[in-house]
Amino acid sequence: MPTLRLAQLSAAVVVLAALAFLDGAQAQNIFEKLVMPGELVTGHAKLEKECSNCHESFTKASQSKLCLGCHKDVASDVSRKIGAHGRRPEVAKSECSHCHEDHKGRAADILALDPQTFNHALTDFPLAGAHTGVACQSCHAAGKKHREAPSECVGCHKKDEPHKGRLGDRCQGCHDVEHWLPAKTFDHTKTDFPLTGAHKEVECTACHASQQWKGIAKTCSDCHHIQDAHNGRYGSKCETCHKPEKWKAVRFDHDTATKFPLKGEHRKVLCDSCHTGDLYRDKLAAACSSCHKKDDPHKGQLGTRCETCHNEVAWRQKVAFDHDLSKFPLIGLHAAVTCEACHVTQSYKGTSANCSACHTDTHHEGRLGAQCERCHNPNGWPLWRFDHTKDTHFPLTGKHAAVACHGCHAARNVANPKLPMDCFSCHSGDDAHRGAFGRACATCHTTAGFNATLRRR
Repeated sequence: MPTLRLAQLSAAVVVLAALAFLDGAQAQNIFEKLVMPGELVTGHAKLEKECSNCHESFTKASQSKLCLGCHKDVASDVSRKIGAHGRRPEVAKSECSHCHEDHKGRAADILALDPQTFNHALTDFPLAGAHTGVACQSCHAAGKKHREAPSECVGCHKKDEPHKGRLGDRCQGCHDVEHWLPAKTFDHTKTDFPLTGAHKEVECTACHASQQWKGIAKTCSDCHHIQDAHNGRYGSKCETCHKPEKWKAVRFDHDTATKFPLKGEHRKVLCDSCHTGDLYRDKLAAACSSCHKKDDPHKGQLGTRCETCHNEVAWRQKVAFDHDLSKFPLIGLHAAVTCEACHVTQSYKGTSANCSACHTDTHHEGRLGAQCERCHNPNGWPLWRFDHTKDTHFPLTGKHAAVACHGCHAARNVANPKLPMDCFSCHSGDDAHRGAFGRACATCHTTAGFNATLRRR
């Protein structure tokens, strides 16, 4: 044994003597190889030629710095305090060699990673829910670094994704790590179509057929066109009248939203009764006749301003017409007469203003013509006045003043009640001279009487 030790010592002395004659760098390199504790792992084998790749002579302070100079991804994690290295507080205080020992041979495992004791909570992807029971190799593929494992749901579940990428890669918006199915309640208020009213109770597949989530049209008619009682006449802006709480609860305010406020009976009329065509294309006229033309008993003879006489309360009630603005003002007893008493048809226009049109002349039997107003007035038929002296060219004097109207006006149903003013026209039968003195009776006689004193020249 002493002899062997002496031989080893002698060899060392020889080596040291040889190094003394070499260049300083060469001597250091040979010396480092002689004292290297073992081979590096396969991944570091190319660094083995120069110890300075990983070590600084005679100091350990810079070793981790050199490690991080090569492993830049780990250095980035440490500086940003992310990942398995950046989240572990002891890493910043320890040398890399504390966990990762090299020089143990080409096949050595210097990661020192024990899946059974590794704390995944100190990574960027803490395991929770169903993930806690998943085998490591399910996410960490063989031959790849652990840090390369996907952290997004689609990285692992893309093949299980029924939406075919149509909803993007934020699976956590609907699913959670506890159970992939059933999906948790999706917050539709965060979309541009918040669910309100009855929409909240609708199954997702009712609108999102075939797992289509994006690009769904949002107009009412896109889903409800089959239920459109208007057959498309009112367009696609169903929300103008309907609300999502209840389809049949119509909320359209015709009074404020249009120029035609609904009053009286109009409030009870169904929309389709007036709006028979396209709501936006076929604008309705506001004139009564546009809807009630077929109901017009006047056949258009009174024009289109029905509101002059009628109102929305009831078509046939409280009819208001100022007859005084017509050519025949209602005065006297005429004011109390019903419309139908004079207007025997509902055309109204063309009704004659002559008294004889309504009043049959049973007393004069047409002897005084048709101009009843020359003697009578609307205050009462028996209340009449006629001044023969002022109103005609034949003043009634003498015996004429006592003669009844029919005494002279004896012919019935005459067109013109005017009579000749010579005496002979009425008194030819009373001529005692039998025409011998001609027809100028006034030459001798006066209206005081035929037997009165004769005029003599």
